[in-house]
Amino acid sequence: MTQQIVLATHNPHKVAEFARIVAATRPDLHVIGYDGPEPVEDGVNFAENALIKARAAARHTGLAALADDSGVAVAVMGGAPGIFSAYWAGHKKDAVANMHLLLDQLSDIADPHRKASFVSTIALVVPEKGSTAFAMEHVVEGRWHGRLATEPRGDGGFGYDPIFIPDGQEPGAERTVGEWSPEEKAAASHRAQAFIALGPLLSAL
Repeated sequence: MTQQIVLATHNPHKVAEFARIVAATRPDLHVIGYDGPEPVEDGVNFAENALIKARAAARHTGLAALADDSGVAVAVMGGAPGIFSAYWAGHKKDAVANMHLLLDQLSDIADPHRKASFVSTIALVVPEKGSTAFAMEHVVEGRWHGRLATEPRGDGGFGYDPIFIPDGQEPGAERTVGEWSPEEKAAASHRAQAFIALGPLLSAL
């Protein structure tokens, strides 16, 4: 029996990516996008923002809700852009501007000091039937370690994918995530790692 779970985002790229991740381990769960109002994300860390979004989606739809708050954390910048990744170049979300501003800020930084991580914090919120309370709230984190390229490569993915080079690749044949297939990314990404950590809780739905 297929069960619906709402993903608290209006970003179609994230919905498609989560659908691939979920299908690999929980084909009985059908991920649907969220069409309700966007809450104010005024948390001071990934976990707080993920919970804000998941609670809003669970209240609005009455369904179990997942929310991902994610970004890139650069070691030499003390973990920035972090929770400000989506708005790094200004108040308007502009992935290309964000990416090029970050590259410009790191223009004088050479390997091995370009280390970075993609961070995904996923909140699961399950509404209580017949109540405004929640039956479950849980937060997990996934981190994908790597480093930043000096220029974008590849047309795949979204956000900072074209400049992120994951660890563990063969030297001389390293690719940015923008050069990976959607299936490769879904199997290894920070979101995939966080989703796997949710496994036991999702089994209880």
